[in-house]
Amino acid sequence: EAAARDQRDGDRLRFVGAATRRIARGIDLDENVLGLCRATVPTFADVILVYLRDPLPVGDERPVEPFRLRLRRSDRLPDGRTGTGSGGTAAADAGDADTGGMRRSDPADRTGFLPAADTAEVAPGSPLAEVLRGVRPVFGDSETAADAIPALLGRDHFIPDGRRAVLAPLRGRRRVIGAAVFLRLPDRPAFEPDDLLVAAQLATHTALGVDKAVLYGREAYIADALQRAMLPDSLPQPTGVRLASRYLPAAETARVGGDWYDAIPLPGSRVALVVGDVMGHSMTSAAIMGQLRTTAQTLAQLDLPPQEVLHHLDEQAQRLGSDRMATCMYAVYDPVAHRIVIANAGHPPPVLLHLGGRAEVLRVPPGAPIGVGGVDFEAVELDAPAGATLLLYTDGLVESRLRDVWTGIEQLREKLVATARLTGPDHPPPLEPLCDEVLDMLGPGDRDDDIALLAARFDGIPPSDVAYWFLEPTEQAPGKARRLARRALERWGMEELSDSVELLVSEVVTNAVRYAERPVTLRLLRTDVLRCEVGDDVPQLPRLRQARPSDEGGRGLYLVNRLARRWGATRLSTGKVVWFELARPNGG
Repeated sequence: EAAARDQRDGDRLRFVGAATRRIARGIDLDENVLGLCRATVPTFADVILVYLRDPLPVGDERPVEPFRLRLRRSDRLPDGRTGTGSGGTAAADAGDADTGGMRRSDPADRTGFLPAADTAEVAPGSPLAEVLRGVRPVFGDSETAADAIPALLGRDHFIPDGRRAVLAPLRGRRRVIGAAVFLRLPDRPAFEPDDLLVAAQLATHTALGVDKAVLYGREAYIADALQRAMLPDSLPQPTGVRLASRYLPAAETARVGGDWYDAIPLPGSRVALVVGDVMGHSMTSAAIMGQLRTTAQTLAQLDLPPQEVLHHLDEQAQRLGSDRMATCMYAVYDPVAHRIVIANAGHPPPVLLHLGGRAEVLRVPPGAPIGVGGVDFEAVELDAPAGATLLLYTDGLVESRLRDVWTGIEQLREKLVATARLTGPDHPPPLEPLCDEVLDMLGPGDRDDDIALLAARFDGIPPSDVAYWFLEPTEQAPGKARRLARRALERWGMEELSDSVELLVSEVVTNAVRYAERPVTLRLLRTDVLRCEVGDDVPQLPRLRQARPSDEGGRGLYLVNRLARRWGATRLSTGKVVWFELARPNGG
């Protein structure tokens, strides 16, 4: 008897060790509960029912009242299969036993157990509340559990006689978060007193795992929500370029990253295209991403060259901390000049898909990542022909455990070429489906990192739709501006706008020449709207205000605000640009 008892005790220890290892494998709530069920049935019990608090409190949150338990999972012994008991040889192999035949309880349960209640309310002072407060597992036929188990499973649920039921509270770090019920069939030996210790170990490891999973899930959710909130809700639709974007979070093992993309309209109908990647996977990475994106937007509004933007981002990253590093690609596209200026800070190179179907990896000096400090960034200016598509992306698209970054870049280039063949050499592939095709190149093992993708289709603005002049800052400038604007509108067949355009151009040019020392620029652009831009060397931005009846001036911007469809002013490194837009007349 002593030898048999020692054998059973050894088997119990081995079972507990294997079972707790299996439970600990889970990284989310469902995996922890599933690990408990598969480690328990059929080795320790024939049926297990796991209830969790609904809703589950997170961290120091105050639990929601009333105290309600909801059935999370119930697994049972497959039909025709016999359990070995905690003293059997299967106990030592619980962590690796084949339990694929287990399934959730249903009305056709041939073991004799009816489906359990889906929810149970734990009333204060009730037998169930007393058992849960006691924390320790109890037998189903004990005085304390006689009414507690029926209250949990339902009064109609079959509960075997004798010590064939164990109720184990699941207590997390701060409070009871649920309960587990272990049941054995009548043709199987009843639970022994030492089995209560086994149930306690299983319940403790499961509860702590669930607690950890809930906290991890909440942190991942907050970080993911923070990151998505920092990404643009929608992309702008600047003149001469069409944009599309995609963002994919990483796999479950590293859900949160610091990838971002942005498109920022600039003066002169230009647009800044930005893609960046903060190193690391955490809420801190997402927060740093938000700070760097905001900084990039602010720098872009100053109309700094791309290399200067990266230089200031580098300084900002160093102010955030010594280990705050990121890669970034910053490009400025000019639809009038059909040119693009690109600077790189340690980021994968962009790929340009030409109209004929050729995909080219652009040669941009790689530079050092943002945050290294003490390095210079170099910008290159390249042709941006109409119909071409520029792809900016983060390394999650082209690099994984299964391939290096250059292999991934070559696969991306080949994917673009294959996609372009579908539409022929004279028609570029549609932008949104193109982004989807690019993401389809990802395999099951290619989601180690999050992915940001920004695609820009260059349409450009033809020279025939642009009129550009320099005006000396003299009293004659407003009158000359009116005449030049009228001639351009006549050439474009837009005479209907002459009165409005002449009035607004005169007011804006008058404000510009009042303080300017260098020639004032006037540009008209004919796209889906008529856009007028007036630039000068004075950095102070105009401010809309209500003029008093006695004021001789101050009504120019008021007229612009009333008559123009949109208007604005942007500070440049050399001064400012004031612009306004008018809707084109039908047929214009």
